[in-house]
Amino acid sequence: MARGYLELREPDNQVHRRHDPKSEVDPVELELDDLFQTNPRTGLTTEQAAHRLQTFGPNEIVEHRPNQLLKFLSYFVGPIAFLIQLACIISAVVKDWFNFTIILGLLFLNAIIGYVEESRAESAVDALRQTLALKTRCWRDGQLQELDTSVLVPGDIIVLRLGDIVPADAKLLGLSSSGTETDGDLLVDQSALTGESLAARKKKGDEVYSSTVVKQGQQMAVVTKTGLKTYIGMAAHLIATTQDEGHFQKIIGRIGNFLIIFTLILVITIVIIQFLNPTNPERGQVLQILGPALILAVAAIPVGLPTVMAVTMAVGARGLAAKQVIIKRLAAVEEMSSLSVLCSDKTGTLTLNELTFDEPYLNTGYSSNDLLLYSYLASEFGANDPIELAVRTAAEHQVPLLRNRPASHKVPGYDITAFVPFNPSVKYTEATVRDTNTGATFKVAKGAPQVIIKLVGGNDPAVRAYMAMAKRGLRALGVAKTVEGSKDQWVLVGLASMLDPPRPDSASTIEKCQRMGIQVKMVTGDQQIIAKEVARRLGLGRVILDASYLANSSAEEEQISDRFNRADGFAEVTPEHKFRIVDVLQKRGLLVGMTGDGVNDAPALKKANVGIAVHGCTDAARSAADIVLLAPGLSTIIEGILASRAIFQRMRSYALYRITSTVHFLMFFFVVIVVHDWTLPAKLLILICILNDAATLVIAVDNAQVSAQPDKWRVGQLIFLSCFLGFLLTGLSFGHFYYFKNVAGYYPWSEGTEPTPDDRKLDSIMYLHISSAPHFLIFSTRLTGFFWESVPSVMFISVIVGTQVIALLMVIFGWLTPAVPATQALAVFAISFVSCIFLDLIKVLVFKYWTLGSNSLTCAPCGPRRKMLQKRKRDATKVLLAIRDGGSKIPQTMHDVSWDRQAAAVEY
Repeated sequence: MARGYLELREPDNQVHRRHDPKSEVDPVELELDDLFQTNPRTGLTTEQAAHRLQTFGPNEIVEHRPNQLLKFLSYFVGPIAFLIQLACIISAVVKDWFNFTIILGLLFLNAIIGYVEESRAESAVDALRQTLALKTRCWRDGQLQELDTSVLVPGDIIVLRLGDIVPADAKLLGLSSSGTETDGDLLVDQSALTGESLAARKKKGDEVYSSTVVKQGQQMAVVTKTGLKTYIGMAAHLIATTQDEGHFQKIIGRIGNFLIIFTLILVITIVIIQFLNPTNPERGQVLQILGPALILAVAAIPVGLPTVMAVTMAVGARGLAAKQVIIKRLAAVEEMSSLSVLCSDKTGTLTLNELTFDEPYLNTGYSSNDLLLYSYLASEFGANDPIELAVRTAAEHQVPLLRNRPASHKVPGYDITAFVPFNPSVKYTEATVRDTNTGATFKVAKGAPQVIIKLVGGNDPAVRAYMAMAKRGLRALGVAKTVEGSKDQWVLVGLASMLDPPRPDSASTIEKCQRMGIQVKMVTGDQQIIAKEVARRLGLGRVILDASYLANSSAEEEQISDRFNRADGFAEVTPEHKFRIVDVLQKRGLLVGMTGDGVNDAPALKKANVGIAVHGCTDAARSAADIVLLAPGLSTIIEGILASRAIFQRMRSYALYRITSTVHFLMFFFVVIVVHDWTLPAKLLILICILNDAATLVIAVDNAQVSAQPDKWRVGQLIFLSCFLGFLLTGLSFGHFYYFKNVAGYYPWSEGTEPTPDDRKLDSIMYLHISSAPHFLIFSTRLTGFFWESVPSVMFISVIVGTQVIALLMVIFGWLTPAVPATQALAVFAISFVSCIFLDLIKVLVFKYWTLGSNSLTCAPCGPRRKMLQKRKRDATKVLLAIRDGGSKIPQTMHDVSWDRQAAAVEY
């Protein structure tokens, strides 16, 4: 079929017939076709409507508001939260009320921060409900009445006019509001629902969907679906059923599980040994044995971990708000740093969502201004058709004659004496124009290219130009005029091409994302050829999958996953398709971001690891998203990614420091309690816990290096390095302990004895060492490279060093602990600082040699990660074999094989 102006009018209906949700309705409804045989001149009776309202329910989307109390209590659920709650119970059992108060306060502080930062004004489903029209005109009992949309039922006869929001899914009847037949079509804007940039032309028998907007025309329609059965209702259902656990919660859960197991194993071992020790005078006295061990466990539990993480993300969220990036879900700040795929909606996000003129084809003797002027003369003034608007807008901006006119409907030098509007049967408009300067009269025609070319008697170059435009997805428009002195001899002026153009910053934003290691995939409801042309202009690849592949149920899941991963974009998609795209990519282990602005994007925004609602989005998209961009386009997303990667570095820095501290703390005291029955007084243990964790809150404002690639937690690497550094610190602590025990003569008195203050100087020495050595380590953990590569912020240095200076002064002057000679205290302080330089070297070596490639397998082989890496090696080997054998089954992008060429070559 020829393409051009005809295609401008028809493809949207073709796309929607292919994606019509009618094929997915409940089979019961298919048996109720008789319900739609309503007399359009009388409508339903009140009794019929009431009966159907009971059967089908109201025309509204049921709200699923979360219980605010349960939402607040959810912040007390999780491994770390359970561990802190256990610490509170332990403190109460041993009657350590000071410790109980502090830990309980930290527990509630963490919950309050999370709850306040993530509070949302309304749910996504509520926003979808609000997009329904509130009132509609409906025939009931033979009268045209204005009713609430909530009482509409299948079979109701409604009247749709210019500016109306369609209240329910309905089928057009081809009748005017008076019941007479009409040939006029409806022009319906459904971009927020389908993502298509051009309004759809709907004729008799076509389906119109709830929440779309009538832009032109008037017709009656019979309601076919209401509430959750509508197209928009299915989107609401997808949102309501998407409640996946966030990536950040999973990471914190894994870290928490490790700390719980590690803490409980050592503490329970201590209790058992103490309980069974025949030389222990408290043998059999459970509470006396349990007390010191449980205080040790309380001090070791990282009660500040959730709070520091929450504060770090909250500070980052406030910083992003100043850059017009609003964070709605706090954990999205961290998850954004790990994005490896960004699926972006095309219409209104990557493009301007407005038709503009592109490079035209001009016949000999005519200019671009001539083409625009004659197009303008043949345009219907006041029409809301987007093509007519595009023609008038372009002409008024580019043709000097049409600028600064006193009357916008007049063209200086020309009078339009007759006008024939667009008629689907002839597919063009025609204007009779008189030149007021010469008195000559001529005609101008504008319409489908194939019709205009036929009108002028054929033009081979124009046909080739038109076909080239059609292959690129450009919407073409032919323009012709009669020659001077003739009323029926036509000459071609040219072919205008139109496209929804990319935003000026879209191509550069995509390039920056790609340099940052993020694959950008375009997702659109437009046709495949249009998507390919936009992708070409944006610098994306041309591998665009259409809806026929997305809905292919015969292909294997692994094959579909590989194709989705290699694709540069997806065309002709529905909300269900977008949801599936995100789901398939997530199952590959990828963290997926999704941008969008319409109702059709809401389910995928909710499903994605990070849903991003762009400027000008609907309420549904804004409520379903985790992040909202206030500035047009995607350029601000770069600011968000850079800031989130800095925040990630701060959180990983703290996690490494805190796990290392916990491992060191527990390992050292496990040995000295078992061997020497010695531990620090409870007040010093708690002081270390509170003072050090409170000080590390300043990590939220520390300077941070931003990685060039997406960040990954790599929990196995984090725990391995933490344990290794913790064991080294434990060795350093034993050095201090035995030096001052054997050389300085500071004896390790047990908790039950009552020596003089001078006899407890070992408490002071070990307090200063255990407080300062792990704490100074945070200067090293804040970077993956050497600690001097990035200077910390002044506040960070001041607070971290300041807290340890307080500990130093306490030991020298005897505050809360026996005083020791200043030379000994300063020596311990200096050794703690210098030791961090050695530990920094160890850290750099681990990060350097623990790579994403094959070294990970030999460094710490863990189940899921080992399988993933082995599969990557096998896939790369297959590609190399295909290249060697000259085969054709080579991936469409080399990105798929560039991850680890050396590892694949070794296996090959």
